[in-house]
Amino acid sequence: MARKVRVINGEGEQLGIMDTGQALDMAQTSGFDLVEVAPNADPPVCRIMDFGKYQYQQQKKKQEAKKKQSRVQVKEIKVRPKTDVNDLNTKVRHIRKFIEEGDRVKVSVFFRGREMAHKDRGADILNKVVEQTSDVARVEQEPRYEGRTMHLLLSPVGPKKA
Repeated sequence: MARKVRVINGEGEQLGIMDTGQALDMAQTSGFDLVEVAPNADPPVCRIMDFGKYQYQQQKKKQEAKKKQSRVQVKEIKVRPKTDVNDLNTKVRHIRKFIEEGDRVKVSVFFRGREMAHKDRGADILNKVVEQTSDVARVEQEPRYEGRTMHLLLSPVGPKKA
C-alpha cells in the first residue's frame, strides 16, 4: 500500500496528494469508500465513491452491452446431387430468409453410393445456389470436399471482416 495517494472526490474534483490514512479518514467521514482507480500512477490515484453503487453500475453496463450484442448463427441447408429444380428453389428461398436475418448459411451436398462418380453435379448445384443468392449473399468459403460431402459457406453481403 502506498504512503501517499492522489485523491479525487465523488464529483471528479482533485483534492490533492495526501497520506493514505488521511484519505481513508476523509472517505469515512463523508460516508463513502476510498477506491484505488490507477494503481500504476505515481502516486497512485484513489477516488472517494460508493463502491457498491459503482459495482452495480458496471454490472448494468455489462448487461446492456450483452443485450445489444447480436449472435450470428450458422444455419445448414442439405441437398443431394439428384435434388430437383423446384426443391432447390425452395431451399434457395430458405437460404435467402436466413441471410436476411443476418445468419451465415452452410450449404452441403451429400453423395451416396454411385453418386460419388458425379461430383460435378454437386458443384453445379452449389454454383446455382451462389448465382441465385448473389444479390444478398457472398461466398465466405469456396466449395470443398470432405469425405462424401461438399460444403459451401455463404454470409450476408455487407462490411467485409478483415
